[in-house]
Amino acid sequence: MPLPFTPSQRSTIGVEWELQLVDQDSNDLRQAADAVIAGATHDGELSPHIHREMLLNTVEVTSGARETVAECLHDIATTVTSLRPVTDALRIDLATAGTHPFARPAYQRVTDSERYAELVDRTQYWGRQMLLYGVHVHVGVEERDKVLPILCALTTRFAQLQSLSASSPFWAGVDTAYASNRAMVFQQLPTAGIPRQFRTWDELEHYTDDMISTGVIKGFDEIRWDVRPSPKLGTVENRVFDAATNILEVAAFAALTHCLVEHYSRMIDAGEQLPVLPEWFVAENKWRSARYGMDAVLVLDAQGHQEHVRDTLESMLEDLAPVARDLRCAEELDGVHEILRLGASYQRQRFVAENSKDPLDAVAELIRAEMRADRPLDPTEFLESRTVKDPVAVHNPPC
Repeated sequence: MPLPFTPSQRSTIGVEWELQLVDQDSNDLRQAADAVIAGATHDGELSPHIHREMLLNTVEVTSGARETVAECLHDIATTVTSLRPVTDALRIDLATAGTHPFARPAYQRVTDSERYAELVDRTQYWGRQMLLYGVHVHVGVEERDKVLPILCALTTRFAQLQSLSASSPFWAGVDTAYASNRAMVFQQLPTAGIPRQFRTWDELEHYTDDMISTGVIKGFDEIRWDVRPSPKLGTVENRVFDAATNILEVAAFAALTHCLVEHYSRMIDAGEQLPVLPEWFVAENKWRSARYGMDAVLVLDAQGHQEHVRDTLESMLEDLAPVARDLRCAEELDGVHEILRLGASYQRQRFVAENSKDPLDAVAELIRAEMRADRPLDPTEFLESRTVKDPVAVHNPPC
């Protein structure tokens, strides 16, 4: 059965950002998506940039298919602004991270949808654990034959992107000791996690046929790999990022993906061989990244050379600078330096927790504050500005 690919204009971009609905009084999640969607619906019309998600504590905001990261951010920022009068009236803050620091998966309600009901029914315990949030970035590809080589090339660097975005150290009130617990939980779904690497589109079609004929999926959109083709949209979709807590980091993640896809596309045009990693190194990198985040040492190539994630990211920024100028996202890509300066989100969260009498509430308030500020906050300055009854000593910042 064919899997048609609809080509897109080269290096167009779209961004999706999953947001938590956080109660302003308790810092816990609110099952209020129905009320938010109703409040945002005018004359029977809901913005195409606002979407339901699997859980009723979530809304997703998206951009259109744009030419630049800046245009995507304008769509998203405008949408968030339009939602705030609705959420403020409900005493809800829009905020997010890869996970919520203390919300319990068992208490979350699933959106009334046949698709989500079937997912939970099939996956049972693990399906009920999907209290997870991400940023997804689509980049348009003009030729089908480029898609799989670009996907495979992205798996040589997706662990570095996962480390940079890691924002889920806490799970149901526990510090997991992982930088991205979201990465570990999400891959428990049978079609999620590390992408399969295929050499030809025929192999991908054969895989899809097998998955459909055996009842694993009903359609290709149920494949939830960290990096996947999106045949209907004509894109490569990068889903590896934990949800950013602020729009500056969304911009940085989008710019990295935008530049990497265009960089690999140019290599194909020049007849150059794209990088690949054996699947066992890809799996090891994903685990190391999830566990150690910005302290990970990752495998770079098929020969087994290794490098600290921070050093690789610095090299990537230098290599991608000309592409970023061409794509008009140099400013957004520069946001990576701000993350490196202040620490990734999991580092900022953990620092705040370790220096607070009420650690989980402090983390929730940090996430809320970064969303409002539209940028990552210095955790020391955040703690100094936060009123607590019993302040504790603030030690060394994460970086």
